[in-house]
Amino acid sequence: MNEAGEAEHSGHHAGHPGRLALPAVRALSPYAPGKPIAELQRELGITDIIKLASNENPYGPAPATLAAMHAALEQVWLYPDGSCHELKAALASHLGVAAECLTIGNGSNDLLMLLAEAFLTGGLSAVYSQYGFAIYPLVIRETGARAIEVPALARASDMPLGHDLTAMAAAIRHDTRLVFIANPNNPTGTWASSAALERLLETVPPSTLVVLDTAYFEYGRERGIEDAQPWLAEHPNLVLLRTFSKAYGLAGARVGYALSHPEVADVLNRLRPAFNVNAIAQAGAIAALQDSAHMQRAVEATMREQARVTAAIRQMGLWSAPSAANFVLVQVGAHAAQIFRALLERGIIVRPTGGYGLPECLRISIGLPAHNDRLLAALAELTKQPALPQPAPPAAAAGAR
Repeated sequence: MNEAGEAEHSGHHAGHPGRLALPAVRALSPYAPGKPIAELQRELGITDIIKLASNENPYGPAPATLAAMHAALEQVWLYPDGSCHELKAALASHLGVAAECLTIGNGSNDLLMLLAEAFLTGGLSAVYSQYGFAIYPLVIRETGARAIEVPALARASDMPLGHDLTAMAAAIRHDTRLVFIANPNNPTGTWASSAALERLLETVPPSTLVVLDTAYFEYGRERGIEDAQPWLAEHPNLVLLRTFSKAYGLAGARVGYALSHPEVADVLNRLRPAFNVNAIAQAGAIAALQDSAHMQRAVEATMREQARVTAAIRQMGLWSAPSAANFVLVQVGAHAAQIFRALLERGIIVRPTGGYGLPECLRISIGLPAHNDRLLAALAELTKQPALPQPAPPAAAAGAR
């Protein structure tokens, strides 16, 4: 290459450093979280805001959990235990598993990224469901792997908009390394039966890992969802994900964990960043495990409210998906964006779901009873306005493409 060619080559990306990134990364659209309270305050200058957008536990962590986190601040100048030894020991004792089966993450999202980075690359594929958690296609595509989206169950099914596990099993190819299943699922709240999950596990080839994301497990248990942990002994290609963000009220601390065969855990722990879970979060998670009664009371109160909110929404003539989680997906119609904005102006933050392919729906987290009353009153007012007619239920083929 001559001098002019060298100059042209070295300056090819001058002024465009983003083009240096991998094509698969440049093609991604970032995950959009629920609007923070502070952001709405800045935008509209209002106060008395309630956030029902991110499926957080409004009852928060137990007092002993907060005390343990405050105590950990006294040594915040030290690096955390990079191996999370004490947290792993506490989880192993709590769950009755070997510590070698555990991987600790900065929230369960961290573990989804680790799984994709460890088991996917260009030329491989992964399967997930339509209306599944938005992070699944993101972590698949960032690796250059093929993302296989399987149509959800139709509106007329027993679990409208839920995962079609039979179709997901049929979509697995020879190069499929991961299958992502959320149970209960976010944003729909739908769930799969234990029998259907076991059938899928029996048909999946050993070369494919089934990632069963059970972030809402504690809430789902109140609706009869069984614990999948016993299946780990029989299915070494099963990975369970859980989190302290939801039922334990530690969303801001970011602690999640994976249960898997020790060989899978070993791979994930090799890839896991050093110090990915801070000392304050570790202390809080350990203390939370020691006060499961607080968590259980919050879960029971939330699910009672979920049933009440769902009944009230349906009395308004609005359709909602069946939910075994601490939120409900509500179809409010073609004016969903306007209703979302009108709720913001009333100081109520919910979650629009257009990014999930559900533009006529809103996802509403279950808050404290007073918060839920305020939401229901506003929703009743907005959906009765002549300009915002009540919608018809989704068509029978709503889950197909």
